[in-house]
Amino acid sequence: MTGEGVGEEPEAAPHLPEAVRARVLGLAAEALGKLAPEHLPASLKRVASFAPARRARLAGSQIAGVLETDEQFRERLAVQVQAIAGELGRALAEGRTPSAADPVEAAATAYLLRSPGWRAVVRAADEALRSEREQLEAQRIDEQTARFAARVAELEEAAETQRARHKEQLERLKGDYTDVRRKLGESRARVREAEEALGTTRAEAEQSAAAATRALAAAEAEVRRLRNRLNELETDLGAARRTERAGRVTGTVRARLLLDTLTQAAQGLQRELSLPAVDRLPGDSVDADPGQEGSRISAGRSSLPVDDPALLEELLRLPRAHLVIDGYNVTKHAWPEAPLDRQRERLLSGAAALLARTKAEVTVVFDAAESRERPLVTPPRGVRVRFSRYGQIADDVIRDLVAAEPAGRAVVVVSSDQEVARDVVAEGFRVVAAGALAALLNGSRG
Repeated sequence: MTGEGVGEEPEAAPHLPEAVRARVLGLAAEALGKLAPEHLPASLKRVASFAPARRARLAGSQIAGVLETDEQFRERLAVQVQAIAGELGRALAEGRTPSAADPVEAAATAYLLRSPGWRAVVRAADEALRSEREQLEAQRIDEQTARFAARVAELEEAAETQRARHKEQLERLKGDYTDVRRKLGESRARVREAEEALGTTRAEAEQSAAAATRALAAAEAEVRRLRNRLNELETDLGAARRTERAGRVTGTVRARLLLDTLTQAAQGLQRELSLPAVDRLPGDSVDADPGQEGSRISAGRSSLPVDDPALLEELLRLPRAHLVIDGYNVTKHAWPEAPLDRQRERLLSGAAALLARTKAEVTVVFDAAESRERPLVTPPRGVRVRFSRYGQIADDVIRDLVAAEPAGRAVVVVSSDQEVARDVVAEGFRVVAAGALAALLNGSRG
């Protein structure tokens, strides 16, 4: 299948036109996937699993280099190429080139098969492509020449129309020039009159300026007099305020002295009567069983389900409650279709309204483990916003917040993450599902 005849002198490989070279790489890339892995060169084993088009695009230069240097690989590839080419491959192997065959396809196939006379087939394809390019170039030149001729005719017609228009404009401009000269004479006469009026106006303006200067001097003198008077009044006002303050201080001292006297009199009366200290209240005298001392350990269960917004309302009514919200766990449950920035805005707005109504401490934690950048947020007053550090998930931040709280405080974590819920309950605090807060923020119940 080498195509070199007995006794033929080796010839230099003919020039491959770009179209033929591209088709050679396409055929080689397609045939490469049909070779057994052990028959593949080491440099092409990784790309053998790619799609043929991707092989040609990403490893075209590698395939071309191996084809030039590895004759055994080319011969194995030629077997697959001949099977792909079908009738064209069989004809070329017999030394025939079908007249209806595409020159580029025939040249690329012959180049890979090294069929008898393959160099002539490549040169024929090169000549056919060159002839096609020359024909296209000649056609392009003829079309461009025709466009230029049509354009020249259009320009000549436009030039003739422009000449007629310019002639009309010239006649009109001559008439306009006459009118302008007449109007210029009239304008000069008006300018002389205006200059005379300006002289008169300037003299009147100078007189008005002198009068204004005199009035300004008088006004400044009046301002100085009023400022001096204002300073005198401010001094009098300060003295009056000091007098009033001294009178208030005297009254306060007298009232405090009277209060101290009454307090000491009451203490003296208590000592004189030897009254015992009160150690019991009236309710302590009622006979009944007292409750057992101790504290109840929460089992994380209540009569209300964890996704009921009424449960969250009930927990937030506890004194000094701390609400910790797993941010994206809630927002992706409540508004899954909205972009993340809109989800954050809606959650923070709802948290602010919840804080204003319940007075609970509110902390919202967002996951940012996969990004070193932090989004811009404007936390509402009283709402604490935290993003996890790079490489740290929001669940760990929630665990740290819970661990920092003292035992016995009303801490409520809103999250549907089962691992977080288990850890929070183990610390003795309460967990509410994300759906409860979502329903509360969206105004629904149940």
